[in-house]
Amino acid sequence: MEPWLRGTHTNLPAVIRAVIHALELSREDIEHWCAPLTDEALNARPAANPDPIASVAFHVRHIVRTLDRLLTYAEGHQLSPEQLAELRTELDPGATKTELFAEFRKGIDDAIRRLQAFSALDLEQPRAVGRKALPTTVGGLLVHCADHTQRHTGQAITTAKIVQETLAPQ
Repeated sequence: MEPWLRGTHTNLPAVIRAVIHALELSREDIEHWCAPLTDEALNARPAANPDPIASVAFHVRHIVRTLDRLLTYAEGHQLSPEQLAELRTELDPGATKTELFAEFRKGIDDAIRRLQAFSALDLEQPRAVGRKALPTTVGGLLVHCADHTQRHTGQAITTAKIVQETLAPQ
């Protein structure tokens, strides 16, 4: 059964609960489809010409690093120099499975903990995103956490399947 059908987090407002369920589903899907890959497969970038597809490692890193950035904005803060530096390394090759999945698991756990701190009253609070201070709300940021995470989870799974087929012994 998917997380949203398990009756969990009932103490939380529906929107926040739904976002947490989306993150839990992502964690389960990434673990199932991507964790079995080798370091080589996690870093492979299929369809090299003319424009390679991003690696599974990119999507896994990008999920949790984006969650951190989005939640920073939702909490009313701007990004730190460390967050900006991490943004520039998401496509870097050479991720090891151990490091990658430690970062992923910690990132999802941290995001869930941070989400639990919000209340239904927070959802309409205005927020600004990025240097241009683009307008949104806490609720908009939290819903985007779920949308963005699910989008990249699907991309990671599809890429994992392509890579498994490509690297499989013939």
